[in-house]
Amino acid sequence: MKASVYTRTGDKGTTALLSGERVPKFSLRVEAYGSIDEVTSALGLARATVRRDDVRETIHKVQQFLMSLMADVASLNLPEPYVTAEHVKFFEETIDRYDGMLKPLSRFIIPGDTQGAAALDMARTAARRAERACLRVADKETVNENVLICLNRLSDLCFILSRVEIETEKQ
Repeated sequence: MKASVYTRTGDKGTTALLSGERVPKFSLRVEAYGSIDEVTSALGLARATVRRDDVRETIHKVQQFLMSLMADVASLNLPEPYVTAEHVKFFEETIDRYDGMLKPLSRFIIPGDTQGAAALDMARTAARRAERACLRVADKETVNENVLICLNRLSDLCFILSRVEIETEKQ
């Protein structure tokens, strides 16, 4: 028999964290990993609309990583975090690689030059919102510091990838 999409376990306004604890659906932690889920979807739109294959592949890697990041935020008392300093290094190296392809920025960028760039700008702002949500959790509870750093770098990466898409279009 096929399992149903609905479980009825959340009908009274609670949900289970990955580690098993039940919490209100309006908890800061649920808000935080829900915001990360929105980033993943925004990146999906970006991946579907960008022109460059390398950018598309990078976005897909980030989307895969965000599953681990959400799991980290959706868990309490992990023996080992899912998100490590190696993930931060991946973001920084990726940002540096793409930034090296770009001309120096000489003006503010208004989103919308291309579909892909606009979608990346939406993902950038969603990443900033997710970072703020995780910081609210960190103000009250323990949050893996590398999660916060990765979300900060993710918004930077989206900005750089958006610029790469714009410059590619101009060539």
